[in-house]
Amino acid sequence: MYQTTYHRASSVDEAASLFAKGSEPKYLAGGHTLLPVMKQRLASPSDVIDIARIKDLIGIEVTGDAVTIRAATTHNDVANSAAVQKAIPALAHLASTIGDPAVRHRGTIGGSLANNDPAADYPAAVLALGATIKTNKRTIAADDFFKGLFTTALDDGEMITAVSFPIPAKGGYSKFPHPASRFALTGVFAVKTKAGDVRVAATGAFQGGVARVGAIEAALKTNWAASALDSVTVSADGLMSDIHAAADYRANLIKVMAQRAVQAAG
Repeated sequence: MYQTTYHRASSVDEAASLFAKGSEPKYLAGGHTLLPVMKQRLASPSDVIDIARIKDLIGIEVTGDAVTIRAATTHNDVANSAAVQKAIPALAHLASTIGDPAVRHRGTIGGSLANNDPAADYPAAVLALGATIKTNKRTIAADDFFKGLFTTALDDGEMITAVSFPIPAKGGYSKFPHPASRFALTGVFAVKTKAGDVRVAATGAFQGGVARVGAIEAALKTNWAASALDSVTVSADGLMSDIHAAADYRANLIKVMAQRAVQAAG
């Protein structure tokens, strides 16, 4: 047995202060990563700081050019937000595909991004949409945030407070889910920005975690249509190969999921 002190923070400043005082503290949002590893004795934090009920971390705001989702907002709230469904339908769809209802009602967007699981869904949306991650200390561009498997640009004790997604001209998300976990065996988020640029990100496929797919982006830049990818070949170099799928299979999935994402985007 080991001792852990539980704290329920009422504000971002209080949470940060509690974190600074702990010897080995951890933030707790949805708990889908922290609690399982604690049960398996893979983590034994001195202090668990619950941020899930901080009012300033919950909610969705849509302006003329962006959708801002606060960090402790659940997947279910994103999926069922009429404002998100209207502004960025693909983002609401993505949230609706995460896990099962129990996971969606508890898991949070901030927790997902801070953990940066290589098969998580939100990182693909953040990278493809060119989102901005806001923390209690600074703002971080999507292209600078993801640093590898389970690794981000966050400093120790730094807390995600919100994510701001630019509203695109078109956007779509499609994934091939693992039948048990519903994580993405491979998922692709494709975006055409209002400026005419194309950004495509794949999750669940690359050895280094979520990444943009240059070959797909180049083809769609020329012609935004699923058929534009018919002749594109995605390299298997750098892709994951495991008991679920070989690298060349994932390479094909990137192409197929990208075509479906473009079809969904219209």
